[in-house]
Amino acid sequence: MEQVSSLLKAIPETSYLTAQNVGRYRCIMRFFYLQHQRLRYWLRPEDVYQGVRAMGLLPDYTLELCQQDLNQLVEWQDLVPRHDGGRACTVEEYLRKRFRYQMTPYAVEIERLVLGLEKVRGYGGSLEPSLFETIAIALRELEERQGVFPAGEAGSLWEELYGTFVRLTENASDYIASLQSAKAEELMATEAFLAYKDAVTGYLQSFVQGLQRHAFKIEGLIPALAPQVVAAFLDAVTADIGRRPQLDEPFDATAVRERLEAEWQSLVRWFVGTPTETSDVLFLEQATKDTIARLVRNALQIQEKRRSGVSRRRELDYLGRWFFSLDTIEEAHCLAAYAFGLYRTRHFQGSDTGETDNPDVSMWEVGPNRQHLRSRSRRRLHEGGPEPVISRRAKQEAMRAGYLEEQRREQEMLLAFLRQGAVTISRLGEVTPALRQQLLYWISRCQASRSRSILTPEGIRIALHLPRHGQRALLRAEDGTLDMPDYTLLFTATRGEEETRLRRGAL
Repeated sequence: MEQVSSLLKAIPETSYLTAQNVGRYRCIMRFFYLQHQRLRYWLRPEDVYQGVRAMGLLPDYTLELCQQDLNQLVEWQDLVPRHDGGRACTVEEYLRKRFRYQMTPYAVEIERLVLGLEKVRGYGGSLEPSLFETIAIALRELEERQGVFPAGEAGSLWEELYGTFVRLTENASDYIASLQSAKAEELMATEAFLAYKDAVTGYLQSFVQGLQRHAFKIEGLIPALAPQVVAAFLDAVTADIGRRPQLDEPFDATAVRERLEAEWQSLVRWFVGTPTETSDVLFLEQATKDTIARLVRNALQIQEKRRSGVSRRRELDYLGRWFFSLDTIEEAHCLAAYAFGLYRTRHFQGSDTGETDNPDVSMWEVGPNRQHLRSRSRRRLHEGGPEPVISRRAKQEAMRAGYLEEQRREQEMLLAFLRQGAVTISRLGEVTPALRQQLLYWISRCQASRSRSILTPEGIRIALHLPRHGQRALLRAEDGTLDMPDYTLLFTATRGEEETRLRRGAL
């Protein structure tokens, strides 16, 4: 309640930043702050006057004005006076009340903030993928210790974990914001940007790779922590904070525990998300990828502008003669690859025949996709009556038969695996491409589920078990071999009559 009521109070310590004689006050407070950093806390008015005059900003400054400014700063609670009677030789000099002055904690923080603001030239920030690894190591240590820590170690681990998380989020957001600022947009429109494009793109790609390598490990470690383990860890951190001697204010264990709980929930929400919101780490990954695409797009636009207006007739004539001098089509393909690279994408519509899924098969070895194109001309090419309605019943029946056949094969697979109970990748022999595709589909769906299990429409529960020691296996098929983790799939029927229904469907 006290913290909430403090939000309604004014802060008199900041008055010197907007007062009428702001220049004099800021020079005095800057001199006090510089001496505070040198461990000189108590200063006499003569020392302050000499320090302000040494700055060379106030040539008409006098000791009387300095004393008035010091009194005003004391009234604003920026300085604390203390009677200095050590140099008094007479009673009159002692009663004259000469003072020394020291900055208050509020004033120190305000001047530190002002000094930091003077150094701001942009968003700054950085992208450090090693911070993800540091967070993952800290969470793994928390999981191994199960919330049991000796005195002092829990607080150190929390400072490393949450401090790294705060540094990661602040630096990443500032760096992405700097690339989206107006100054960055102006730089990306100039040819000088081409010298930085490769370095910035490589930097962002390295960050995305580190994010994908470690962030999803963190996303799996956090839900694996039991609530009682997290509670015990936060209690240990609270106890470590309470052991630190604090003279300015009493230790409030309840308030500290609530603050730690809120900070832990913010970390969980950033990496894992909530049932209604996506995690922020996915937004950071997408923002980084969008920035890479924007950098490449701007670089291509600059290069296109550089090429515009330049005739390439001589180059194309030389290239055409080169093609004409080749003896085989293979040599022409190689020259075309070196000369043109990937062709620009054209929006042609077609249906894939699906002859093979092998990625090693060249496009020249696959038959063409035929698509009938109609003329866009408004002039009628053929006069006559209305066009006949084309019947697609045969095509629809063929598609329906193919769909039913695919469903029948899937039900046969489910029935066979249900009888086995468990299927391990390393124990499978050579499988068909259809079976391999179905296994990979089930594995991907299980990995996307938080419980690592799915329920088929037939009532079959499929659960995915990861290899304990990271073993890998080779899934051999007729058209290739796939190296993958040695997963185990468990098949169980949720209702007693499901196997009968599957058997009837397969028949």
